[in-house]
Amino acid sequence: MTPEVLTIGRVSVDLYPEQLGVPLAEVRTFRKMLGGSPTNVAVAAARLGRRAAVLTKVGTDGFGDYVRAALGEFGVDASLVGTDATLRTPLAFCEIHPPDDFPLLFYREPTAPDLQLTDADLAAVPVEDVPLVWMTGTGLSQEPSRSTTLAALRRRGRRAHTVFDLDYRPMLWDEDPTPFYREAASYATVLVGNREEWAVLGDAPAGIDLVIEKRGPEGVRGTRGGETVVVPPIEVEVVNGLGAGDAFGGALCHGLLAGWELEQLLRFANAAGALVASRLGCADEMPSLAEVEELLCAA
Repeated sequence: MTPEVLTIGRVSVDLYPEQLGVPLAEVRTFRKMLGGSPTNVAVAAARLGRRAAVLTKVGTDGFGDYVRAALGEFGVDASLVGTDATLRTPLAFCEIHPPDDFPLLFYREPTAPDLQLTDADLAAVPVEDVPLVWMTGTGLSQEPSRSTTLAALRRRGRRAHTVFDLDYRPMLWDEDPTPFYREAASYATVLVGNREEWAVLGDAPAGIDLVIEKRGPEGVRGTRGGETVVVPPIEVEVVNGLGAGDAFGGALCHGLLAGWELEQLLRFANAAGALVASRLGCADEMPSLAEVEELLCAA
């Protein structure tokens, strides 16, 4: 069955400290969870009732086995998860210093399996037929993933909904990302990013259906057609802000497919992000439809 949501790119196993507010050197225990931004977005969309799949790659190791098993448990189609015969499944560690300091340490050297996606991996993927495709800036950071991701976007032909999550991770780039961001944006219908990520892209190209800027403590601004809506933040006690953007993304997928008006779309996605910011994990903590609606009613 064709998925409603197809995400492309980064996957990892996240190892998050169970001792908060201390450096990695002082952490005693970690919690293992599924991670990687587009993977988390797929999980978030599935938690909200959407058929979701991930196009990515893992290594031939126990962490790769864990990724497939975890996706299945979350209701995400793992049939497009390939295997790299030589590279290891990436790991990601973080420190947690609420409310706004969450440094990441990536283990993705010399490169990661998800950056080895090729045209052969893409050949059997129905990118033209999926109602919503979600790709991220990280997938543009290296070849062959860069060319494969751009080829997927060209095959889409700017069909709604083609989402480019700017997702700029400077530690994963060794060249100027802007030209590649500009090319990817020219094929998208929806652009999503924070202020720093928008600075990498510059202005949105003509013809974009929906432009979203995540503004942290100032909320979220979205523009569609001639309408601009600013949604204020929802006050929560922040535990770990790392998964909030991915929860926002999965909720955005759900609302786009539902055909919601702009304000409803942004408020719902904003609430989903706030819920995950109040929790330790990312994929494991993605909210249900009932949880998001409950928070919206209470806000």
